[in-house]
Amino acid sequence: MTAAGGVDDTTEDFFEDAPIGYVSTTPEGTIIRVNRTFEAWTGRSRGDLVGARRFQELLSPGGRIFYETHCGPLLRIQGWLREIALDVVRADGSILTTLVNSTLRPAAAGRPEVVNTSVFDATERRRYERDLLAARRREEEIARRLQRSMLSGDLPAGAGLDIAVAYHPGVRGLEVGGDWYDAFWLTDGETAGIVVGDVVGRGLHAAAAMGQLRSAVRALASTGLGPGPLLERLDAYARRHGVGRMATVVYAELDLESLHLRLACAGHPPPLIATPGEAARFVWDGRSPPLAAHRPGAAGRQEATVRLTRGSTVLLYTDGLVERRSSPLAEGMDRLRAEFELARGEDATTLTGRLSRGLHSAEHDDDVCLLAVHLAV
Repeated sequence: MTAAGGVDDTTEDFFEDAPIGYVSTTPEGTIIRVNRTFEAWTGRSRGDLVGARRFQELLSPGGRIFYETHCGPLLRIQGWLREIALDVVRADGSILTTLVNSTLRPAAAGRPEVVNTSVFDATERRRYERDLLAARRREEEIARRLQRSMLSGDLPAGAGLDIAVAYHPGVRGLEVGGDWYDAFWLTDGETAGIVVGDVVGRGLHAAAAMGQLRSAVRALASTGLGPGPLLERLDAYARRHGVGRMATVVYAELDLESLHLRLACAGHPPPLIATPGEAARFVWDGRSPPLAAHRPGAAGRQEATVRLTRGSTVLLYTDGLVERRSSPLAEGMDRLRAEFELARGEDATTLTGRLSRGLHSAEHDDDVCLLAVHLAV
């Protein structure tokens, strides 16, 4: 059985009551055909649409401008549009969020050009996207609070010991990273522990991993473990609990009486040290692979000892301070050493501020963490 126009009734019913809206227009946008679904969605009758309005007139002001300046010309150029987000204004003024696909049917055998558009109700999809965005923002805020709580607290001071830190997120407003620092007394007024680490990744997972490793370092340090054995135990902790894989850490103990600095570095950038009368130098001894990358059964974590003097300065930092996409790492480290030399003799707070400002680069979006220790003369 066919309808008066020769179209099968079933096909016509499918067109009229399809789960998506159908609109046919002239290339200029004048509506020449719609289905019942589109009528119902817009709250407008067929008589109010066909021959009376252009499709772009049903759009929000921003959508109308976008359609006129982007969609129309693109249809002319390539003959189709795919998944374009447009807001349709209903008769009552409310907004219907849609995705549209359009095809330009060229003129042929006396048949005029026609733009056939399918309109999908994207309300639920947009709500889902908003919910995902809100959840992501909540996670970022939780991560920021967790990170701030972990990076707060008093630093050791006194007995000629001057410690300062600087922390700068790579991109403000985005997820926090896993850079962290800590400094604490091992023996009050006599020996201090200092540490800087970098956990792989960003967001809540990285912040949580950072917190676990930071707490583990403090707990292990309280047992009297030296830097090398401490990193061995920290490596075992990371493996056992599946946390902080490939994280890098530098941990050091500073004896304020002997002025010996014992340190161990698990895949982390080397500490930079300046002693009076000598050029600043990187400490390349006491190195081993990042956490959970150290092959079980291999030789233990190495450590090094450096003899300091009054007036010496020690800098621990994360790779965000020296890495740049446009230059080799060696150049970044040379820049750090040059800037460090210019700040020789300054107090720890002035030094960290100067380095973080002087080495900042807009091309690098990694976090930057610095911890400076200055031994007053």
